[in-house]
Amino acid sequence: MNVRSRPRVAVFKMASCDGCQLQILDAEDALLELAGAIEIVNFAEASSDLRPGPYDITLVEGSVSTPEQEAQIREIREASRILITIGACATAGGIQALRNATGRLEEFVRTVYPTPEYVRTLEDSHPVADHVPVDLELTGCPIDRGELLHALASLLAGAKPRVSTSPVCLECKRRGAVCVVVAKGEPCLGPVTRTGCGAICPRFGRGCYGCFGPAQAPGNAEALGRRFIELGLRPKEAADRFRFITGWAPAFREAAARLEEVER
Repeated sequence: MNVRSRPRVAVFKMASCDGCQLQILDAEDALLELAGAIEIVNFAEASSDLRPGPYDITLVEGSVSTPEQEAQIREIREASRILITIGACATAGGIQALRNATGRLEEFVRTVYPTPEYVRTLEDSHPVADHVPVDLELTGCPIDRGELLHALASLLAGAKPRVSTSPVCLECKRRGAVCVVVAKGEPCLGPVTRTGCGAICPRFGRGCYGCFGPAQAPGNAEALGRRFIELGLRPKEAADRFRFITGWAPAFREAAARLEEVER
């Protein structure tokens, strides 16, 4: 294949920890093989050779949290034929979205930064899809590199990538993991969380934290929250289980809000 005919791929970062980009770099041999089929033209984590668009495929990590990022994501969308968001921050706001709807942004900034007057940030931190159209979302904290490589390979073959919507519970059954809810009475988000991590936490006897976000819609998050209350959690404690890495995802956010109403 002629080098000029290879799809141009770019990777950008918003507000995030870079963990999903590191997953790409850690793919090693698979990435080298993939690199022969694409041309990575903008990836600051990997190279200082940053070329402008247009791009055939763009991967974006991180939530939109500053005015500069709000403008940048629109520019990226305009320059990209296919836009893929990767990770919990880009798809569900991530940890940054914990501040949303609290009305305490100024307090948080003063607490975290020694010179808060230098900080310019949006009141809320939102997933990329709240600002521009997104063609594909790959969730996780971090993303599953196998799922990412599969998505890219599918696009290169002209096929639509398939993303699992099965809950973590199915993965537990496949791997022979004992259900922590049944065996230990441990609150676990596995029944309403999309698989992709290999059920790491339940396999080590801990409840799922929901890192890959809600499974198939509409889900049953509120009912699971009521089960947490039966296991001994207060309604606010049950709601807090949903307000974590993917807590701004609609299904989890709405379930948490209704559980908090019970507390009042």
